[in-house]
Amino acid sequence: MSGRHPDEREGEVLLPFDPGEAIGGPRIMYIGRIESPWPTRRSCPRNISIARREMREAGTTAKLHVDAAFRPGLMSLGLYTHIIVMYWMHDAARHIIIQRPHSMRGPRGVFSLRSPVRPNPIALATVKVLSIDEDAGIVEIDAIDCMDGTPLVDIKPWMESIDAPEDFCKDHEGE
Repeated sequence: MSGRHPDEREGEVLLPFDPGEAIGGPRIMYIGRIESPWPTRRSCPRNISIARREMREAGTTAKLHVDAAFRPGLMSLGLYTHIIVMYWMHDAARHIIIQRPHSMRGPRGVFSLRSPVRPNPIALATVKVLSIDEDAGIVEIDAIDCMDGTPLVDIKPWMESIDAPEDFCKDHEGE
């Protein structure tokens, strides 16, 4: 790639191609959109933890708007208190393979970061379900860290018996 991308910082290394512009390969079908309080990418919090705090303080929530064809997939989702939301960070750069985050010292490989800047800008968050309207295709959640209108890729139930690492509690005692 020639020239500097607006998201590129000193010390970063770029791929020789932009995965977002590559021809062929698998495609993802969005199942809906996310409604959040943040109108722009720059206004979004850095991560779900910050988003959760800011939304709680502001008394706001977020909503997943599931397209009509996919609404039957919401059946029985109400059995779960938490879900994993996967979303496509459509405004993120896709060609930076080593990043230099503002909040960390020195450069880091993209796979050691939670940044949306990556070859496939898929983000995920584990969130609390507040309400579900299956007919309207709306799942209200406690928080999300993306801008309003972000494409929704998938929803999965969070299950402690599957998703909590086996030694997580023991490894993190006293933190």
